[in-house]
Amino acid sequence: MGRELTPSRGDVGMLASVALAKLALHLVLSGRYGYWIDELYFLACGDHLAWGYVDMPPLVAAVARASRLLLGDSLFAIRLLPAVSGALLVFLAGRIARELGGGRFAQLAAAVAVLVAPVYLALQGVLTMNAFEPLFWMTSVWVAIRMVRREDPRFWLPFGLVAGVGFLNKYSIAFFVIALGVGLLLTAQRRLLLTRWLLGGALLALLVALPNLLWQIEHGWPTLELLRNAKLYQHQPVTPLEFVWGQVEIVHPLTFPLWLAGAFFLLRHPSVKPFRFLGWTFLVSFFWFMAMQAKTYYLAPIYPLPMAAGAVALERLSARSHLGWLRGATLATLLVGGALLAPYALPVLPISMLPKYLAALPMREVRPETRRMGEVPQIFADELGWESLVAEVAKVYESLPPDERSRAMIWGAAYGEAGAIDFFGGRYGLPRAVSGYQNYYLWGPGDGSGEVAIAVNIPEAFLAPWFERVETRATVSCDYCMPDRMRMPITVCRGLAVPIREFWPKVKCWTCDRPDFVRAPRVPGTSSAAASP
Repeated sequence: MGRELTPSRGDVGMLASVALAKLALHLVLSGRYGYWIDELYFLACGDHLAWGYVDMPPLVAAVARASRLLLGDSLFAIRLLPAVSGALLVFLAGRIARELGGGRFAQLAAAVAVLVAPVYLALQGVLTMNAFEPLFWMTSVWVAIRMVRREDPRFWLPFGLVAGVGFLNKYSIAFFVIALGVGLLLTAQRRLLLTRWLLGGALLALLVALPNLLWQIEHGWPTLELLRNAKLYQHQPVTPLEFVWGQVEIVHPLTFPLWLAGAFFLLRHPSVKPFRFLGWTFLVSFFWFMAMQAKTYYLAPIYPLPMAAGAVALERLSARSHLGWLRGATLATLLVGGALLAPYALPVLPISMLPKYLAALPMREVRPETRRMGEVPQIFADELGWESLVAEVAKVYESLPPDERSRAMIWGAAYGEAGAIDFFGGRYGLPRAVSGYQNYYLWGPGDGSGEVAIAVNIPEAFLAPWFERVETRATVSCDYCMPDRMRMPITVCRGLAVPIREFWPKVKCWTCDRPDFVRAPRVPGTSSAAASP
């Protein structure tokens, strides 16, 4: 197993070309619609750098801050690193195929399969931790393959480093590492676990992740509370059949035969017996996430592995004289099929054309959340309407008397509204927003007293029990937004009936069904029924 596979310059150039094509695709389309709701939140988190946040580790906030400092605020700037991550993933998929014994066609097929997968097109086109997650998982796979090929347990040290940094990006890499450990235990490669280098790698990963773990301890493990709330209020059960179909959808139905064949290839083919642990890693991960009723895209980071293995299996099958046509047919089918589904994941079409396009698709998305859908995919719906919303908030703010304006607090219903105020509000002279949603709650109400508040996208009926006077000044429409943002009221509230420090805990909403000020107002002289939806 010590044999080295020396990469040819032609193979590297071929994979680099496919990777650059993906990079160019993302960058050309980066400004097509608008800033995504989560991007606005990550940018706000970047203004409050910390070792952790209620709903995520710190890496994406640091990336957001660095992007702004080095490149500016444009969509091109903040989406550059996610796009680069996507390009590197395409390249790495090809390299994994080579490590598994694949030649030029296998490398190309693996790269193209990753290129056309809708989940990567969508999530690597915006700033999100999900853009980087597959790269961390597959880098770990590549290191593990090198470790087995060289029979060198010292590779546990770079593995631990990658896993630790991956943990700072998204916690779910812990599930992958455990699944990989199970895969090793089930195969002859378990001997690589019986070494001091494994302990060294684990300690290195722990050292990298430790600041975030200490932050979680200091704040009472808020992410665990958020996950409990998400399971209670946000997620809806996904049956095993729905989960399987969801996997087929997110990585493109046309890649299904490839990654299914890749899983069998890893588990059964004698030529990759030393890497059988990777087949078990995929299998354990698949059924573990299915049992957890996880969101369909949570398993997305693992698919470049079975795709690469499937490309190797296809290459060997097509080497038979009468099956050579499979190679050209496979690449053509993937590229044409990828182009047909591209508007589902990339901002290719005008937004007004998307509903007709979606209606023509022969498949319907598996929805693991209770949030109602609009006419366009959620990732696009949540890129619309933010600038016009902030412009209208600014008009309401400017309409206040000067003495009220100096005391006014702008209160966003969730991190989208608050993040939009913080990002676009500077050009209008708006103060920073407050919100009870996710990490905004920990940042508190600032200097706001509640004497004057501009509530953004919070229904007047929810506010009336808590303030002496409530007046909706404007309503912003957004036809293709998510249903809960199609009509966004902007309401001026005066005279908070309780001190702000007493009221603030009631606005807390860490992926809850609704904050306490909506559910159960306790203001003397008011009726709780007034706040019922």
